[in-house]
Amino acid sequence: MAKPILVSGIQPTGKLHLGNYLGALKNFVELQDSGKYQCYFFIADLHSLTENFDPKEKPKQILDLAADYFAAGIGKDSVLFQQSEVPAHAELGWIFETVAPLGEMERMTQFKNKSENQKQNINIGLLTYPALMASDIVLYDAAVVPVGDDQLQHLELSRTLVRKFNNKFGRTLVEPKPLLTKVPRLMSLDDPTKKMSKSQPSGCLFLDDSPAEIRGKLMRATTDSGKEVKYDEKSKPGVSNLLLIYSELSGKPVNAIEKIYSGKGYAEFKKDLVEIVIRALRPFQEKKRGLKPAEIKKTLALGNKKANAVASKKLLEVKKKIGLLI
Repeated sequence: MAKPILVSGIQPTGKLHLGNYLGALKNFVELQDSGKYQCYFFIADLHSLTENFDPKEKPKQILDLAADYFAAGIGKDSVLFQQSEVPAHAELGWIFETVAPLGEMERMTQFKNKSENQKQNINIGLLTYPALMASDIVLYDAAVVPVGDDQLQHLELSRTLVRKFNNKFGRTLVEPKPLLTKVPRLMSLDDPTKKMSKSQPSGCLFLDDSPAEIRGKLMRATTDSGKEVKYDEKSKPGVSNLLLIYSELSGKPVNAIEKIYSGKGYAEFKKDLVEIVIRALRPFQEKKRGLKPAEIKKTLALGNKKANAVASKKLLEVKKKIGLLI
């Protein structure tokens, strides 16, 4: 019996940080290694064009993200590919745009947020993003898509578009289900009221940071009044954020960590956290340093070929259903 298909992707928009790793990459590897799914993971380079970007930097970002996937543990049991190298994504995305109601697109929270954050670049891609996302999923007959709570709205729209298409043209597409995953919400080390973001590099723990950079950022990380190492998001957001990082990378529950540092101050807690982060990232960093660009490109090309074979077949089925084949 064939395994259910799982699809997900990450945008190449710069160096990945610890929040990206814990929220996506680490989870992808666990899902792959569970043996329950046939996994398709992709580099969402078409989606990344909706943000301001430097064309000279984009190839480096794509290659670096592929290296991150491999260094994290994505292997031959999964298909890793580059979205723009599979033309069916953009073509089916356009077909979905002709099915998608404008009102549904306009009410997407991400469209509202991104339009607010990049007022000088409110492009149509920000609005039609969910149509392309739907095509990313259904081209592979994905049964499940790993999502956090913040992505549920987009996936629900994908499900709506699939139903609309099937009702209008006959059953053709698989309606994907969400695979809800625990996504730790890491906050900025500089300002624990804001999410960890590449746009504030000093508050980010990047996966490629050296031990010295990790030590400097964590020892300078914003803490709170008092000395007690206790999880309390409202009154101790800084320490709570550091406790979350400690827990996620050590595997110890937060209350157990609180007991370890009972009666001890922030300095000792931070010092130990530095060693935990360095030790947790070391295998990833060592593996990534050993990867050669030529090998990354070769593996990605194989993934592109596999993805194209599946996606083009599904697109042909769609085009036949809507009357484009003569």
